[in-house]
Amino acid sequence: MPHRFAEIAFTPTVKKVQEQLGSRLSYARMEDAPEAINHHLREAEAGFIAARNSLYMATVSETGWPYIQHRGGPPGFVRVLDETMIGFADFRGNRQYVSVGNLMTDDRVSLFFMDYPNRTRLKLFGRAKIVGLDDQTTLSRLETPDYRARVERGLLIKVEGFDWNCPQHITERFTLDEVRAMTAPLTSRISELEAKLA
Repeated sequence: MPHRFAEIAFTPTVKKVQEQLGSRLSYARMEDAPEAINHHLREAEAGFIAARNSLYMATVSETGWPYIQHRGGPPGFVRVLDETMIGFADFRGNRQYVSVGNLMTDDRVSLFFMDYPNRTRLKLFGRAKIVGLDDQTTLSRLETPDYRARVERGLLIKVEGFDWNCPQHITERFTLDEVRAMTAPLTSRISELEAKLA
């Protein structure tokens, strides 16, 4: 099965459900590529990841429970190091360390990169490696110097497979900076009109 995301996600049970609900034929086409695909990041994926200011990361606990955590920073805090490796500085948060603990026993992660304004989502499976503060060479490649947050460690993620998701049911959301950019012409025009009235 050459489509790496499908190979990981479409277990025998998932395929059975796809058959029962009528979507198996279309997804079976994903598996018919002559060579392995969707395991090396291309320009589209690299650019999309580099533009994000947050992601959702799922890990698996020793008890088998999934755990999802939000990670954020300035746009580009996730670095695309090459076509098979991404990484980011792990900033200090609430100090529960659930994801870090989970990664000690199971290195598998699932990442969601969301672009809410454009209703676009990139799903990625990978294997994570924790980078300690003693590895300053690697951490220097992951740090965002102008971002004021304490770096506790780094995470390197080897890409195992990815897939773009359909925009259906993604609700448009905008950051404050995006709203400011969109309303800047209106704000400027209001200021001009107010100045004329004064």
